[in-house]
Amino acid sequence: MKAAQKTAKPPVLMIHGAFCGPWALDGLKEKFEAAGYKVAAPYLRFHDENPPSLALGTTGLADYAADLQEDIAALKNAPILVGHSMGGLLAQMLAARCKVAAVIGLAPSAPSGVPPTTLFEIGAAHAMHLQPGYWNQLLEPNRDVALAHSLDKLPRDLRGAVYDRLIAESGRATFEVMNWGLDMSRASEVDADAVTCPMLFLTGSDDRINPPSTVARIAERYGDRATAEVLPGMGHWLIGEPGWEVLADKALAWLKAQKL
Repeated sequence: MKAAQKTAKPPVLMIHGAFCGPWALDGLKEKFEAAGYKVAAPYLRFHDENPPSLALGTTGLADYAADLQEDIAALKNAPILVGHSMGGLLAQMLAARCKVAAVIGLAPSAPSGVPPTTLFEIGAAHAMHLQPGYWNQLLEPNRDVALAHSLDKLPRDLRGAVYDRLIAESGRATFEVMNWGLDMSRASEVDADAVTCPMLFLTGSDDRINPPSTVARIAERYGDRATAEVLPGMGHWLIGEPGWEVLADKALAWLKAQKL
């Protein structure tokens, strides 16, 4: 019995990104479960409602993180955190606050203090201010933006189906992610020195939202605890694009190398 406990795999907590839900991680969840991991993929607060509560508009990263901390506390062992986009940022935040076995960030958003590396990122952040008061509002998904910059590597006949499943996102959380320099609460701040677990960051070579150059900067914050790898030809929705299975296999192989 003791030997079995020693070889048991850590639980996995998967954290979805903005404007979606755990369904976006279904493929990865199945892959990890087939590899012997027990996987939980909770909804971020209010994301299980469509249309969501108006309260979502003022729900911040701290609220999402607090809920996820409770999920982690309910687990018997330190989990592996797998997060996509904003979920990848939340995974970093949690790794600084909780006992975590490992972090796998998939096209992760940058924490406070990691500057953008491309004009596209800077322009996208500035463009948010064209919607006055967006930081206290529900933000509806934008079809043109999603199809051009997030779902652009999906086959054309699949893009609409994925877009139709997207829901509104918190303006507060979006502000905290995209304009952290203006956020006096520094909600997206991560104490890099408090993160002691191994970390893997995977991003697509064609990702405009969280490009490889910025993700490399994120990894640099964690020194030799972090590894960053670029997946050729993939974009921001690398969790469901053609070839996502390669991403899953890389993540699982890395965990095996970590003896997790």
